[in-house]
Amino acid sequence: MEQNELDNAFMYRALELADESFEAGEVPVGAVLVGADGILGEGRNRLLETNDPTAHAEMLALRQGAQNIGNYRLPGCTLYVTIEPCLMCFGALTHARINRLVFGAREPKAGAVVSFRPSAEMNLNHQFSVTEGVLAEECASRMGSFFATRRRSGRMKKTPSAELSGT
Repeated sequence: MEQNELDNAFMYRALELADESFEAGEVPVGAVLVGADGILGEGRNRLLETNDPTAHAEMLALRQGAQNIGNYRLPGCTLYVTIEPCLMCFGALTHARINRLVFGAREPKAGAVVSFRPSAEMNLNHQFSVTEGVLAEECASRMGSFFATRRRSGRMKKTPSAELSGT
């Protein structure tokens, strides 16, 4: 199977995980960590479910992969994620020493790989290759549908500080 077909196959799995997030009321992001022998870890957003601000799909996939191989370093691995990772996840990808990141759609507000490029501003001791736009329309449509549904239902949550201040 050629690289484009592999990228699509793993991104489709990430989209399935994003759909699980959507069904659970979480922002629909899915991630799949792949090593030489196949899938090492998977994750979907679970922030609300776990009350954990670090429970992003990418972080959960990295944690599971690291546990599966018994090492926090993940050289030679590729992470597939439906949406451009945030700054926290970018840092985790760097520390894990992944080889490659493949993501679907850009996240212009919080994306930290191409939308905001910390690697261009920092002297990092590890860099990874980036492929963007794999199944971008499908990935972006999940996000658009989720937030449109939330707006229509009036379920856009206020931040705790906004709730305390009454705004």
